[in-house]
Amino acid sequence: MSEQVATVPTTRARGLYQQVATLRKDAWWVEPALTVTMLTTFIVYTTWAALVNVHYFVDPYLSPFYSPCLSTNCAHPTFALFNWPLSPAMLILWAPAGFRLTCYYYRKAYYRSFWLSPPACAVRDGHKVYSGETRFPLLFQNLHRYFFYFATIVVLFLWWDALKAFRFPVPGSHAYTFGMGVGTLVLLANAALLSLYSFSCHSCRHLCGGGLDVLSRSPGRLKLWQKVSRLNENHMLFAWISLIGVMITDLYVRLLSMGYITDLRFF
Repeated sequence: MSEQVATVPTTRARGLYQQVATLRKDAWWVEPALTVTMLTTFIVYTTWAALVNVHYFVDPYLSPFYSPCLSTNCAHPTFALFNWPLSPAMLILWAPAGFRLTCYYYRKAYYRSFWLSPPACAVRDGHKVYSGETRFPLLFQNLHRYFFYFATIVVLFLWWDALKAFRFPVPGSHAYTFGMGVGTLVLLANAALLSLYSFSCHSCRHLCGGGLDVLSRSPGRLKLWQKVSRLNENHMLFAWISLIGVMITDLYVRLLSMGYITDLRFF
């Protein structure tokens, strides 16, 4: 029987490793490069869509970037609570943005891609000193569990918007009728994907089963924790799909409002 013996790096090899970023031969840089591209695209598009303050509503579809709409100057107010001179998206986007920014998965993603800390396994860190999340501004990462609560409220409103997307205005009157269009399915898919991302979160898992010495003594919370733990296994997948999905949802409503596309009605 042959045995595999681990090869001990020579002094020359160790010295070479200290001089170069890595001795890896594979395309390790593809993942961080894709992460930078996708996150940058999302940030630029979301910032523009939130500030432009037009074409975010076409009855009965409301862009998720503007939901819930809390200002009196909204094209379709959810709750007209007060007068807000700027884009109403700025009143609510801080919650889902903070939730994603402090997300455990996204921290790993942008630490490795934007900050090169480290860019990949067995690749030299881009920083000489490592302090973890013990200094400003990374101390704010501890607010993740609180952002989860606020983001969950936003998700509930998105489900309400998805249900209202079945209520179409009757032309020439103030009445509404039940129906379904492509936009209805888009809003439903967006709410579902954001729910999967939110409720597969580590903070949600801790909320369900944390703080207990013996989980088996709380069978209800144990079952809930187990279900959330299964979702948590795909948290990275949900993070990316929901990120792309919410951007596509806003774009769909925006193109409808601008008249570039027509919503297909099923009934």
